[in-house]
Amino acid sequence: MTALVHTAEPIDLTVVRDQVEQVVEEFLAAKAAAASGAGHPPEVVRILRDFLASGGKRLRPLLCVVGWHAAGGDEDPAAVLPVAASLELYQTFVLIHDDIIDDSALRRGRPAVHRALAARHVGHDSAARLGAGEALLAGNLALIWCQELLHTAELDTPRRAAVHRVNDTMLAEVMFGQYRDLLGTERLDDDIEAALGIIRYKTAAGTIQRPLQLGVAAGGGDEETHRFCTEFGVPLGEAFQLRDDLLDVFGSPDGRSAPGLNDLREGKHTVLLALAMAGAGPGQRVRLRSLVGRARLDETGAAEIRAILEATGARDGVERMISARYDRCLEVLAGAALPERATEALRRLAVTATQYTA
Repeated sequence: MTALVHTAEPIDLTVVRDQVEQVVEEFLAAKAAAASGAGHPPEVVRILRDFLASGGKRLRPLLCVVGWHAAGGDEDPAAVLPVAASLELYQTFVLIHDDIIDDSALRRGRPAVHRALAARHVGHDSAARLGAGEALLAGNLALIWCQELLHTAELDTPRRAAVHRVNDTMLAEVMFGQYRDLLGTERLDDDIEAALGIIRYKTAAGTIQRPLQLGVAAGGGDEETHRFCTEFGVPLGEAFQLRDDLLDVFGSPDGRSAPGLNDLREGKHTVLLALAMAGAGPGQRVRLRSLVGRARLDETGAAEIRAILEATGARDGVERMISARYDRCLEVLAGAALPERATEALRRLAVTATQYTA
């Protein structure tokens, strides 16, 4: 593994986030100018810019830059910033398509892209289809530009090849995870391992493990550092999604994240619901199966589901799983011979991933 480097200077994650956002904005500004010059519809680039400006913690690009430092990258992360920024365009693609698949009404407190675009065709018989089609194409463009931005990184040939190997693996894993997630809505059962399998591919790989490895690859990291990314990234990615599942159903104590209905209406095969089915009595199972996955589920029905999730111990069980995975991440981090500033940054990001509120 890369030799331990001692430095008292921490990685300023706020500065890194600003740098990533600047790279994305400059890239999209150039695309907007090119689209205008070619006579392309200007709203397509605007859709992507507005989506990126609507929020997000930039966790993936932050992990990528920290991975660069973990591999012994120098003080100036300019070479890795396009790699990190490409992850924001990739995530934009994933979320826009995910909302189309789930027909979600909202994303980050605003109408989902396909819903907002459909609203432009109000009164048209095919408004929903047109909105979904436009959003699908905008998402595809985000994926294409993600790849293009990745190619702009000024890396030598071995590092460039390593980056693209990790990126190609990530793209496939997340798509397989999305496919598993979609199939999971067909059933409501107590198969906790199947629910965790969805998380490992859909979230753990694409949110933590592979973004971190992209930075390591760009920094020329060795195999041991790549293994660290897996040992640290998989449990943290699982914890991240488990927390997200709780927030979607119960909201956050500080009120910044309100309880939602999406996962319950869609019948997502989450660990939370699998634990509830495992601990439920016959009557509770009947009620869960009659309520979860109902497209017209209202707050009264959702409140009944939440009560069952509490009574069966499913909510507490997920909290314990998050804590266990967070503790595992700290153990892995303590045993890794990373540069001090990378270790400290990863410790902070582990808190962000497992305890975030919105």
